[in-house]
Parts: sequence; C-alpha cells; structure tokens
Amino acid sequence: MRLSNTLNITGRGDLEIIMVRQFKAPAALVYDAYTKPELLRRWFGGPDGWSMTVCEVDLRVGGTYRFGMANAAGDTMGMSGIYKDLNRPDRMVNTERFDPPWGDSEQLITTDISEADGISTFRAVVLYETKEGRDGMLGAMTTGVAASYDRLEDLLAGLETEEAK
Repeated sequence: MRLSNTLNITGRGDLEIIMVRQFKAPAALVYDAYTKPELLRRWFGGPDGWSMTVCEVDLRVGGTYRFGMANAAGDTMGMSGIYKDLNRPDRMVNTERFDPPWGDSEQLITTDISEADGISTFRAVVLYETKEGRDGMLGAMTTGVAASYDRLEDLLAGLETEEAK
C-alpha cells in the first residue's frame, strides 16, 4: 500500500521548481536509493516504459554522475552532473544537465531528506538558469518523475521487508 501516490511539484518564483514526496522508509535508505547505482538502476528511469541503460556514480564532492535511459521505441535520454555537497542521510546538492534535445542548460538541485516517525520527506529544489527552461520542465516532469518515485516507493518497501528478515 502506498503511503502517498502523489508527488507535489510546484514552481516558486521564476527559476525554481520544488518537488516533495514522502516515503515510508528511513532517511538513510532513501538517500542510498538515490545515490547507489545498484539501487538507482531498480527505480530511476522516467516514465513507464523507459529503463536505465547507463548508471555511473562517483559519489564524492566534486565527483560526477551519468545516467542514460531508453524506451522500447528506441528513444534515449541522458543526463549528467557534479556533486557539490553530500551529507548522508539528509542533504545532497548537485548540478544536472540533460543531453540535447532534452535540455540546453544546467540546473542546481538541492535535496533535503528529513525523517520523523519512520516517514522520510524528500524535498528537492531545482534552480534553473532561465524562466523559459523552468517553465518548459514544470509541465513535462510530472509524468516521468512521478512514475520514478512510485517505483522508488515500491523499492523502499521491498528493501524494508528484506532488512526486517
């Protein structure tokens, strides 16, 4: 049973998008699922029908990451960035740049994860370079991000069950 099947995505000002989602899992597990390739491959990938084909993570300040996704029709999407701040389990700051034609600017993402009573709240603030870039992503991201976070919630529930055994 899902704790919440909705991802709250809102715009703030002209340059930011804020995403908030709760998960019934410890903050450390949510952080690990977001940073460890063996877990990322199991949930990250965008809309249903897409899967992760590349997952490279150098998890250290100044380290880089590279993700690639593809669907059955042969469409591909890639993204990469640099880790600016890492503080497991509560904070991660990284850049993000999509490969063309999906994007042409760099975003700064500040992610905070807080935990209370076994519920972790994931909050990401995405800062765009331009209002046009932000507005273009605001509508487009709801489907892919929401589907990915639904898969993340399912993964976290399974990991919690594995840990309890």
